[in-house]
Amino acid sequence: MNNASRANSITRRNLLKASAAGAALAAFPAPLIAQTKPFAGVTLHGASFQHRFFTLLQKYIPEFEEKTGMKVDLQLSALPVYNQQANLELSSGGSAYDFVNVTFTLATRWIAAGLLANLDEFTGDANLTLAEWNPKDFVDGAQVPYRDAKGATYGYSWEGGAMLMGLSRMDLMEKKGLKIPKTFAELQQVCAEINGTDGVSGMVSWFLHNWNLPPYIQGFGGNIFRNPPGDPMPTLNTPEAIQGVEFYAKLLKSAPTGVLTYTEDQARQAMLTGRANIFIHSSAWVTPILLSDESKVKETSRVVRSPAGPVHDYPASNSQGLGIPKNAKNQKAAWEFIKWALSPDISMRLVKEHGHSSICRRSIITSDEYRKLNTVNGQDLGALYLEVLELPGKGENYMAYRTSKEFPIVGDVLNKAFEQVATGQLPAKDAMNAAQDQAIAALRRAGTKL
Repeated sequence: MNNASRANSITRRNLLKASAAGAALAAFPAPLIAQTKPFAGVTLHGASFQHRFFTLLQKYIPEFEEKTGMKVDLQLSALPVYNQQANLELSSGGSAYDFVNVTFTLATRWIAAGLLANLDEFTGDANLTLAEWNPKDFVDGAQVPYRDAKGATYGYSWEGGAMLMGLSRMDLMEKKGLKIPKTFAELQQVCAEINGTDGVSGMVSWFLHNWNLPPYIQGFGGNIFRNPPGDPMPTLNTPEAIQGVEFYAKLLKSAPTGVLTYTEDQARQAMLTGRANIFIHSSAWVTPILLSDESKVKETSRVVRSPAGPVHDYPASNSQGLGIPKNAKNQKAAWEFIKWALSPDISMRLVKEHGHSSICRRSIITSDEYRKLNTVNGQDLGALYLEVLELPGKGENYMAYRTSKEFPIVGDVLNKAFEQVATGQLPAKDAMNAAQDQAIAALRRAGTKL
């Protein structure tokens, strides 16, 4: 065989081998990420407000970057700053962000305006999302804010807030023969009787009154709007709303001086040191009396459901979600990040390695590992958290007032009106009548049809 024939024979054998190898790969394709780094060269831009979840997540992001080949530029800022910047960017049609936090109070506005991508298009594609990721694993009550009227999904929740009641000085309560309050009337009694005992305040709260106050208004049968989100007419001066305002203002008479300007951290410290007996707030701020190394009151503390009103038992709950802007340049890469960040694996690692408990996946919350870490002194904090987080997804969504696009305007009015009542500047009826007029005027100036 001459050299030319030998070369042709070798070339044919190589081609046949290559064809056979190609056919084998076609028949048994390896996973895309195993074959290559599918997003090599992509820089993913995301933004949210500063939160412990993202501080912890940043520890794992290098793993994600190594796996996918992309770089993640995550910008974090204070909540008011983030909300303002993100709202401006999205509403102006910008494409600076590939993924964003879908802020609880802005979710309805962004979804209604068509500013976010429909994530069902990603979860419904088996090539983009494996069945094990399981969108239905997210607690339904935490997902309600991120759906449109047709049920399409525009965000997945990474943080859940379930309003619970923490009691730090059960020792003082037992000495006075007081039981854990289960109703508004019992709450009022316990706060008043403990206040001043051994220098302890009956309760503590913080300055965001439009989060703390509505459960009392709703507990007496009122609401912030007539029928949110469809009917945004404010209802701030109904007899029930006025009763709720009067009740909460009276509760705060058992709180430390200056409580109207307290931050969450100040309220938390008052509980951790036993200087205040009751704090009703999101679980992440209440449970440290049992879980934190800083707590001085672990042996005398309890965490329970917040008291029920005479008409409704509506403890506040909220969540924060991750979503993709409609005009994002790298939507598939953004979904890869969200899918990873909210995966069962990362969620469980956050729980086991850092004790992060405000997860929104039911499978994690009900797992043995989660329950073991979140059961203290016989109190199953996970069960309490899940119970409250689920409520808005069952029957009436009583938290719809807070995700209505009109809430930021009306909430500001409510804050100022309550401070006038709590400081004795105006009776509740006068303050809330004025607040009703102001809220209607402000909504009309903003273009809302009432």
